[in-house]
Amino acid sequence: MSGGSPHHGLVTSVTAGTPVPAAPTVPADDLGGMGPLVARLGRAGQRLRHADRARPWALDTAVVVLVFLLFCVPDLLHALGVISGGGDGDGPRRFRLLFTRLPVAGMLGLQTGLVLPLLWRRRAPAMAFGVVTAVFVLQWSLGAALRADVSLFVALYSLTLHGRLRQLPWACAAMAGALSLVAVRVSAVISVWDALFFLLSTATAALALGLVVRIRRAQLAGLRDRATRLEIERDQRDRLAVAAERARVAREMHDIVGHNLSVIITLADAGAYATATAPARGEEALHLIGDTGRQALGELRRVLGVLREAGEAGGEPELRPQPRLADIDALCEGVRAAGLEVLYRTAGDVDALDSGVQLTVYRIVQEALTNTLKHAGAGARATLAIVAEDTRLTVAVQDSGPPGPAAGPGTTNEEGHGLVGMRERAALYGGHVSAGPAGPGWTVRATLDLTPRGGAR
Repeated sequence: MSGGSPHHGLVTSVTAGTPVPAAPTVPADDLGGMGPLVARLGRAGQRLRHADRARPWALDTAVVVLVFLLFCVPDLLHALGVISGGGDGDGPRRFRLLFTRLPVAGMLGLQTGLVLPLLWRRRAPAMAFGVVTAVFVLQWSLGAALRADVSLFVALYSLTLHGRLRQLPWACAAMAGALSLVAVRVSAVISVWDALFFLLSTATAALALGLVVRIRRAQLAGLRDRATRLEIERDQRDRLAVAAERARVAREMHDIVGHNLSVIITLADAGAYATATAPARGEEALHLIGDTGRQALGELRRVLGVLREAGEAGGEPELRPQPRLADIDALCEGVRAAGLEVLYRTAGDVDALDSGVQLTVYRIVQEALTNTLKHAGAGARATLAIVAEDTRLTVAVQDSGPPGPAAGPGTTNEEGHGLVGMRERAALYGGHVSAGPAGPGWTVRATLDLTPRGGAR
């Protein structure tokens, strides 16, 4: 269908190539003619449910009053003589002679016993049905017929809808017995089987209606529960995503700040020492401190800029590619400038590695060299090796320890956030990280699994 075209002409057949008359189109107004009525009924039903939740007794009282006005008042008016007994007021004469004429007090008592228990039809449906059935059997045992007998079918419907399903068998048996009594009483006028067919059909309709409404309410409750659980799961996924992103940003911040501050501190110490003996070396250290600080500030702005919403700072944040293995040379140069001698070698086709693997390796190397610079200090020597073999990648960083006889803090077994971050990064690729003393120095070894994942794309 073409959107918004008012013309209904000929539809061209693609296969036959001949014009075919278009199917008659029903105006939208005719299709939606029931729309306003259905919408009004839906709103009325919703308001009724809200009112019922606020005042649950009001609806039950309204049902009792309605049954009394429609089915009890006519019998009372006839008993008082307000309505004549001819015509349709009380049925054919032969049919009237079958039943006992009750006094007004007795009729009112039986009507009360039939109608009043409907007040508890939702709170105690089994009790209400039992009382109504007992009064119904008593009434027909006396040979009286009342229009208020419709309360028995209302009670059966309420028991089916609000009661326990295991109570239905005995309720149906009691209903069948009571209706059989009625069929026997009217057998002089109507065949027992015809009477039973009519009465049991009415009872079956009440039972079926109660089951349909009950099943529908259970389905709606299940849908609401499922929607609630899906909303909770969505919120949980959002919170987990936020937590994972915070952890990732925290690792990036730790890697950036920790590495660059370690370089700056080492350069500052070396510059302060060289100022008195070699002013040129001190000036060079200050320049390196400035360059390292500017680099760290730029990376911090990049990370924090990604966290801001677009337009919050007047434009998109400046984005740069994530570090790769090619950037390790520059990383080593910065560490060498701080006084740490680094020997770097690679083996295998490391340039063909996935960008995520290269970022992970870069961050592990950055953290390992930062710890070496922090604990071994300037004048130490570190060996960095990255080896790619088939489905396995090994990263090893080994330092010679701090110069002098005293062991530095790098020889301790204390684990900080850096080692935890390295292990988390390696775990993303099915790897592990080990760190410990090796002779006078310290060794960090990371192993990553390069086997393609089954769900990778």
